[in-house]
Amino acid sequence: MAFAPKSPALIVGAGPIGLACAISARRRGIDALVIDTGAIAQSIVRYPIGMRFFTTAERLEIGGHPFACVEPKPTREEALAYYRRVALAEQLAVHPGVRLLAAHRTANGTLACTLRTQRGEHVHHTDRLVIATGYFEHPNALEVPGEDLPHVSHWFDEPHRNAGLDVVVIGGKNSAIETALQCWRAGARVTLIHRGDALKPSVKYWLRPDFENRVAAGEITAHFGTTVTAITVHAVTVRHANGHVADIVADRVFALTGYHPDFALMEQIGITLDAESGRPALDPATMETNVPGVFLAGSAAAGRHTGEVFIENGRFDGEKIFGDAASREAAAERYAASPRPVGE
Repeated sequence: MAFAPKSPALIVGAGPIGLACAISARRRGIDALVIDTGAIAQSIVRYPIGMRFFTTAERLEIGGHPFACVEPKPTREEALAYYRRVALAEQLAVHPGVRLLAAHRTANGTLACTLRTQRGEHVHHTDRLVIATGYFEHPNALEVPGEDLPHVSHWFDEPHRNAGLDVVVIGGKNSAIETALQCWRAGARVTLIHRGDALKPSVKYWLRPDFENRVAAGEITAHFGTTVTAITVHAVTVRHANGHVADIVADRVFALTGYHPDFALMEQIGITLDAESGRPALDPATMETNVPGVFLAGSAAAGRHTGEVFIENGRFDGEKIFGDAASREAAAERYAASPRPVGE
């Protein structure tokens, strides 16, 4: 797909927040090119098949487009269809399969962005660069031998594929607990490993008793205060709190240990990151970073505190970036008033 030599705005990330930014730009007469390494709403594509959101449809809406679904809380498939329809209705210039490799400011003041497509690399010039890449593409690594084996994944797909298998789930948050329960209900033999002494306090109130009951009944095995030291084609090697080392048989391994924004890309662009939190230097009113003309939207602006930003509140960032003072103030108020999803 051919690109124009320049666009006033380049938005990196075609998820709900990136699309919302493009809508804010377009409604102000600003041409915006949206790119993504994957498909539209790629982060939702990675959600488990058939997953249902724990938030209501109206809190996922962008651009004022109603989100109609069968139940109050939509499924993964309904969300994908909705965001596709919004991109089409708004006539957004979305280019899937394109990665931003680097960006720098040229002598004439534009931002030169190196893009990679299936046809090779080229430089695209823009006046405003918006990074809305989220964090779901960058899992927190265990950094143990065997993590890159083909039966190991940092994303859960669907329970059916695990029927009759020995499944090891690593983690102690909602995604790990939900994965363990779904795999068990599909007929897998499930072991959960968590380095903490107990489940995270943020585990949804309806998941916690379900999981604890399964463990108490001996239907799911759980090891707390336990760390993974290696993964082989046959097993996961762990070290318990008492120092004992053991191998746990595993046909599939789900390392659900969280995710982080693309810090490497931000640093290459010149964005200053806080050493401890990973938070980028930016003006919260406009979302502009310390690099003039470079903006962050959504969870890309949260550093390692990814649980602070969701579709529900990050969808207003486009108004901060492309709007006037009144629009920015209204967006800030809506952002502050937006509640966290239930159970997070």
